[in-house]
Amino acid sequence: METVVESEGADPAVDAGVRPGLTLAAVAVVQFMVSLDLSVVNVGLPEIGAGLGFSAVGLTWVIHAYALTFGGLLLLGGKTADRYGRKAVLLTGLALFGLASLVGGLAQSPAQLVAARAAQGIGAAALSPAALALLTTTFPSGRARVRAFGVWSAVNAAGGALGVLIGGVLTQYAGWRWVMFVNVPMAVGALLLSWRGVGADRRIRGGRPDILGAALVTSGMLLLVFGVVRTDRYGWGSPVTLTTLTAAVALLVAFVQVERTTRREPLVRLGLFTNRSVLGSNAFNLLAGAAMASAFYFISLYLQHVLGHGAARTGVEFLPLALGVITGSVLAVKLGYRVPPRTLLVIGGTLTAAGFAWASLITTDGSFTADILGPAILAGIGFGFCLAPVVSLATEGVVSHEAGTASGLLNSSRQIGASLGLTALVTTATHRTGHVVTPQSLTEGYALGLRLGAGLLAAGVVVAVTVLRGRRSPRATDGT
Repeated sequence: METVVESEGADPAVDAGVRPGLTLAAVAVVQFMVSLDLSVVNVGLPEIGAGLGFSAVGLTWVIHAYALTFGGLLLLGGKTADRYGRKAVLLTGLALFGLASLVGGLAQSPAQLVAARAAQGIGAAALSPAALALLTTTFPSGRARVRAFGVWSAVNAAGGALGVLIGGVLTQYAGWRWVMFVNVPMAVGALLLSWRGVGADRRIRGGRPDILGAALVTSGMLLLVFGVVRTDRYGWGSPVTLTTLTAAVALLVAFVQVERTTRREPLVRLGLFTNRSVLGSNAFNLLAGAAMASAFYFISLYLQHVLGHGAARTGVEFLPLALGVITGSVLAVKLGYRVPPRTLLVIGGTLTAAGFAWASLITTDGSFTADILGPAILAGIGFGFCLAPVVSLATEGVVSHEAGTASGLLNSSRQIGASLGLTALVTTATHRTGHVVTPQSLTEGYALGLRLGAGLLAAGVVVAVTVLRGRRSPRATDGT
């Protein structure tokens, strides 16, 4: 059994020293930085490859090194935040993330940059669930919670969408190294805000940590993503891929068994998944993460490789999507006072799926205005509708000492979904393109990828309708 120590009876959020406004500001900067880093390097990949001498296959690891460590270690990061204190873990993660960004910007070889990106992922896996858990416990219910998650969703959306713009402008006018350096001042700012504004939270002391469970789930998730990532080299039916994926599934099954039977404190209490809000929101997030990461990739390549637009111009052309997401987030906050979160997810998922389906009508002789602008605005507004509700649902009804674990689950589902979805859809699109690469064949591949992304969002809507409850989620309590 666990026992909670320090400040009996009080929620960690209301311990002495907490400043809700500064806490919200710190969490906002953290989430913007983490979201930004998921997309800021995409447009700059050709320059990064030329500058450091990456091979075509090796260059993809600039993306995957971050996604693998981030997605694979999020569960452990959430549990660490619950056990050792969210403020301490947040500060440690910020320091590591900022240092790794500096080292990445100074990299002189492919191995150095990939290692720095992996270290960024480790830092993000620590700070992201800690920050979200702090937001959950600082604003436990009511209008303040809706507003806080509205701010969180807006900066989350802005970071992801503006990352392409910022990456394109920095790459073209300042050099690719600045897509790494840009994180350093943000990490320092978030660290100072957290140091001053986040109060010392309670720590949990009890059974021995579940080291075996942590090793199994982390290895299994890493191996799963690794196996899918390498399908560009080894086909889905190859012995290498089948062996890798089988080993990944075996590790994850073993993890579930260990969590069910361990006498130590489990890494994640499996009873969390009996909470329909936790289960449904994570399933929706997995599918949405897969669709969004893929759409960003395909639209960016269509603009550059088919329409011939430069890096900076491509970044600017993502602004309507970013503004749409922010608009959708603001509307979701206003509606969130009287509309159930499930309803907002259904509306948002449907609009985003429609936007991707519309975008899949791209043509070789098209244009940004005719082929991308309208779909980007529609999909952006729809995705903005989803952000705050899915986070609120994933942490509603969860006891406060498991908030970090629940936050880690949600972040993990998004990152794993993005890695698996991007790789699977890119593999499918590449197969459609074929060996003879022409503007027409590229367009057909990108269009197929966008249609599949629309299908993933449609599946997410089905999950929201069938798994999540129609009424408003109950207020989180400290009860079991």
